[in-house]
Amino acid sequence: MTACGPAPAPAPVPDALFVDPRTGLGPISPYLYGTNYGPMHAVVPEMMPMVESAGFTALRFPGGAWTDAVDIQPFQIDMLMDFCKQVGAMPTISVRLLGGKPETAAELVRYTNLEKQYGVAYWSIGNEPSIFTLLGQTDEEYTIERFNREWRAIARAMKAADPAIRLIGPEIHQWNESESTTPKDSSGRDWMTEFLKANGDLVDVVSVHRYPMYSPNSPVTVADLRANTRRWAREIEYLREVIRGTLGRDLPIAFTEVNSDPSNAILKAASPDSFYNAIWYADVLGQLMNADVFMVNQWVISQRSGGLALISGTEVRPTFYVFPLYKNFGSEQVYAASGVADVDIFASKRADGALTLMVINLSDGERRIPIQVKGVKLNEAEVWLLDIAHNAENLGAQVFPEDGMVILPAQSATLYVIR
Repeated sequence: MTACGPAPAPAPVPDALFVDPRTGLGPISPYLYGTNYGPMHAVVPEMMPMVESAGFTALRFPGGAWTDAVDIQPFQIDMLMDFCKQVGAMPTISVRLLGGKPETAAELVRYTNLEKQYGVAYWSIGNEPSIFTLLGQTDEEYTIERFNREWRAIARAMKAADPAIRLIGPEIHQWNESESTTPKDSSGRDWMTEFLKANGDLVDVVSVHRYPMYSPNSPVTVADLRANTRRWAREIEYLREVIRGTLGRDLPIAFTEVNSDPSNAILKAASPDSFYNAIWYADVLGQLMNADVFMVNQWVISQRSGGLALISGTEVRPTFYVFPLYKNFGSEQVYAASGVADVDIFASKRADGALTLMVINLSDGERRIPIQVKGVKLNEAEVWLLDIAHNAENLGAQVFPEDGMVILPAQSATLYVIR
């Protein structure tokens, strides 16, 4: 677990995509490719083969407001661990905050890690306490003081049960990019800053949620999503500023709920179930990788209503296919930069020695662009494509043209694997 901060900003080559594989930028967190999973988000049996092979690396359980409505039972932990074993993903568990008791949380940790020896490392406490009052989850105002006091009591009890666990928090809603835009209480106090002041000695990973396209009065557009992806860098930079300014040190960052629009929007050009949402999310993951984020949990793996889920019953939404695409990406990031508007590139080295290039064409038209890889003559690559006609499909070996030009389909994510 690192908190080393983002890689240096790449210097683009005008009108080209540039990669320097000899300039390493460090390991890519394996937990970028997570989602949320819980009792309300079960996957139907016939979809399990796809889920098992998708490449999910982290599962946040039980996900959402359910966390603060009931106490997790031991049999649910057993079911979670079976599911994680099937999927090959690391679990993170969120215990109850609202109405929760320290001894109940401690017993859950004891059962999970001492009695059953599951070894769950990462735990959180509650879900979006910053809007308990707004959503009517409590009859009285849920204050920052109450949150910090209750969170701390539960955290200390959990640590006493198993000192090896690592705590994630504060799990507040709608992080943003400036002091004026991040969540505040009714008296204007900043939820993140006050949490870090009170509990920065206990928290190991700083977590927030982000749905940037909330638009209750008008549909989100493709142009809205296209313009959003690069804003994530500033939001993460600001969060690091708050952490450093409050604690005097860095901590790893997790986005434990992420999607474009938190509403129940569906069947729109840019709603979460849309094809373009997949292209948006593929680029957002690259931006989060560049910013050295530790963990990302998309919202949500499966859900019967609305458009937020990767799977609805037996229907697979396009964003699902972002995960098998990145499954082939790699673990060591190398320097890459784009000098082309609305096209991004991210690069990595895999354990098998392959160089991989993830190229995202956010634009509505096909693009013909040169790729320059320093010190490497491009001959051929195995090509994986996610576009309107291909669901992260392996197109096999493709020969690079002599001039290095590649053709990127409109609204696409293309992975080149160069051996």
